[in-house]
Amino acid sequence: MDLLEYQAKEWFREMGIPVLPSQRIDRPSDLKGLKIPYPVVLKSQVRTGGRGRAGGVKFVENTIDAIAAAQTIFHLPILGEFPEVLLAEAKYDAEREFYLAVVLDAAVRRPVLLGSPQGGVDVESSPELLQQVVVEQEFSPFYARRLTLKMGLTGTLIQSVSDIIEKMYQLFVQKDLDLVEINPLGVSSLDEVMALDGKVTVNDRAIARHPDIAVMAEKKANRANSQYPTAMLGSWEEVEPSGNIGILGNGAGLVMATLDLVTDAGSKPATCLNVGHGRNLNTSPLAFCDRLALGLEFLYQSKNIKVVLVNIVGSVPTALEIASVITNFIQRHEDRPPASKTRSHPYPGLIVRLADLELEAAREQLKTVQVPLVENLDEAVEQTVRLAKVNAAKR
Repeated sequence: MDLLEYQAKEWFREMGIPVLPSQRIDRPSDLKGLKIPYPVVLKSQVRTGGRGRAGGVKFVENTIDAIAAAQTIFHLPILGEFPEVLLAEAKYDAEREFYLAVVLDAAVRRPVLLGSPQGGVDVESSPELLQQVVVEQEFSPFYARRLTLKMGLTGTLIQSVSDIIEKMYQLFVQKDLDLVEINPLGVSSLDEVMALDGKVTVNDRAIARHPDIAVMAEKKANRANSQYPTAMLGSWEEVEPSGNIGILGNGAGLVMATLDLVTDAGSKPATCLNVGHGRNLNTSPLAFCDRLALGLEFLYQSKNIKVVLVNIVGSVPTALEIASVITNFIQRHEDRPPASKTRSHPYPGLIVRLADLELEAAREQLKTVQVPLVENLDEAVEQTVRLAKVNAAKR
């Protein structure tokens, strides 16, 4: 179960992780009683990243502008999700931004500390900067300090960032979490640190052990919109009904960046789908490869989509495993005629862009179903737009 940012920051505050003064906004009129001095930032509270790119984060200087901005944000869907609340937060001038996370790695069955000297949405486009430390035994400050050194931190930042990592790990254990993430961790000109955004994912199997979390889960389940079967996949958004390109990625920032590139190339994306993490409250959440296959199926069912661009960055699962999922998916559909009682339009083309190891093995795997693997994102976008035009002309 994913928490909203304001909920995550409440936990951060309880753990002693520095956060900015903030106030929950349930309706635009609440801003008339704002207790935080201006300027402030208004942030859409949705369970996805990339809010800044989508217009869900706005800086305001006074009450009139704040109310107008809040009305806009409340009516703005971000990857298919409308906010029910906003967060008003004091403005912070960060000179640098880091990325920090504690995640449960299913492959090694141990908690892993993650850190990057580059934070914000750009962290997804620079995976080579991401450092990790596996917590192999009982946790000690040694693990946190080791991560800061691998990140290249020096001086007082080593101690201040290490302290935050330790508190993140304590929260991770106390609340039975799958993930606790700070992105970005802002650093001022005086090397003071501040958690500017936070993400927390609770292990679904542990919800019943925490009465406060169980209440949150029940409220979320009651609000869930059951008409969208894609809720189990992640987050999605119909961008342009007249568009003909589907985008599938494993991060909100990555999906947003891909959308921008496709638009700049002169084409119209129809649907964007982020399968980076699930949205279900079941005790057996779908694995990434399962969500990838379901995501492809979802995009393939759209009669408007002529090409699907898959853009995945990361090492879990590997590029070869991702290629295997795509290959199996294509082979299953080849066994079914595209013109049938359930589908009257041809299947869309597919372009795959991966950034990981094992790319050559993945490329050979995808060749068996005639799907190109492209390493460069700009080139992948160019091929996608070109193929969409060709397919649109045929049909």
